[in-house]
Amino acid sequence: MNDQTSTLDWNEDGVPISQRFDDPYYSLQDGLAETRHVFLGGNDLPARFVDGFHVSELGFGTGLNLLATWHAWRDSNVDGTLYFTSFEAFPLDIAEMRQALEAFPELAVLAGELLDALTPEGAQVKDLNFTLITGDARETLPAWREKADAWFLDGFSPAKNPELWEASLLSEVGAHTNPNGTFATYTAAGFVRRALSDAGFAVERITGFGRKRHMSVGSKPA
Repeated sequence: MNDQTSTLDWNEDGVPISQRFDDPYYSLQDGLAETRHVFLGGNDLPARFVDGFHVSELGFGTGLNLLATWHAWRDSNVDGTLYFTSFEAFPLDIAEMRQALEAFPELAVLAGELLDALTPEGAQVKDLNFTLITGDARETLPAWREKADAWFLDGFSPAKNPELWEASLLSEVGAHTNPNGTFATYTAAGFVRRALSDAGFAVERITGFGRKRHMSVGSKPA
């Protein structure tokens, strides 16, 4: 979608691997099941959905998290609009996204709707208002004027992509979260949990997905 695209490898199962971070874009076991366990379940979705509910994420990647959330929104028959904002430094091009998402036929109809409407700034499709903010989130998130009801913290692993897990950035996540808002992330790294606690969240370590024993979730008191 712009000239700062990520360079990919594809493993034998068709999972995209970032050459820049040497990390897969989603679980090698089942990316959709991982998203549903970590990000939807971790934020108590779809139970919290209401008109105007706003999800934000660090790391748009292939768009899988957005599609899984939108799919849950549609299944919930919520009357209104889902707002979704992603912060992404290295956006994939549409052809790469389309190839990656072919692994999830359950999402094929929504993937087609999204990718056909996608621009470098996002997409407006029926009940979805999607904004894509490109660039370094350490610069773009502080300038963001909105707040989220739920955060998906989905950067590449803290060991390989430490920039998206810096305490100063996670503090901005807390500052850009509505009262009673939540976060979820696949990582249970102690320094990440401490930074999110310092950012104002009540943080818990719970059972992770697949081979990952633990993950982290939290809520921001009203």
